[in-house]
Amino acid sequence: MTASQTLAAATTLERLRGWWSLVVRVVLLELRIYANIARAIARRPAIAPGAAGFGYHRPVLTILLVFIGLSAVEIPIIDLIVHRWPVPRIALLILGIWGVTWMIGLLCAYLMRPHTVGPEGIRVREGLETDIPLSWDDIASVSRSARIDEPKTPRITEDDDGRMLSLRMQHETNVEIALEGPTPVRLPGRAPKGGEQLVTVVRLWTDDVEGFMDAVRRNIP
Repeated sequence: MTASQTLAAATTLERLRGWWSLVVRVVLLELRIYANIARAIARRPAIAPGAAGFGYHRPVLTILLVFIGLSAVEIPIIDLIVHRWPVPRIALLILGIWGVTWMIGLLCAYLMRPHTVGPEGIRVREGLETDIPLSWDDIASVSRSARIDEPKTPRITEDDDGRMLSLRMQHETNVEIALEGPTPVRLPGRAPKGGEQLVTVVRLWTDDVEGFMDAVRRNIP
């Protein structure tokens, strides 16, 4: 096999791995939608025993409810328009129901997967995928620190103090977690924006910053 053939084979293999990773991620997202709806029905948020949960959904709650409402209203309207054509009618009906279910599952993920603070440390979450466990051994300090970033600012930014991960709600964060050193965290997707990243600071938004800080003071060694 020549060098060019080897390179072509490696490129093809890398593309196949990329497509496979995408398929796996889509399937997992779909499963998480229904898992979070089930959690909401059972009223069992993902909070470990002894830990306290803290929501982060208030800044986006109205937007999600509006999208769910609009998606639900669209279903009978579109059905009325295409009711004379059975095949498109059924296809659009299935697509519409799936869309509403997906939005409801996303809302349930925000509600059922809160940040948690407990004896083991802090779990930083966001939506369906992001779940970052930080043990107390990893954490140097936790402080209340309100900050508003410019739109389209990357999640990970670098400055003289190191690499910062910011999980914003409407461009805002209000808690800063300084880490003892470069700490690996796993983000959704693939590098360079996703995958395993080394960060020295994690910033997040919580709806109850006072309660969050109280829980940190109760649990931090």
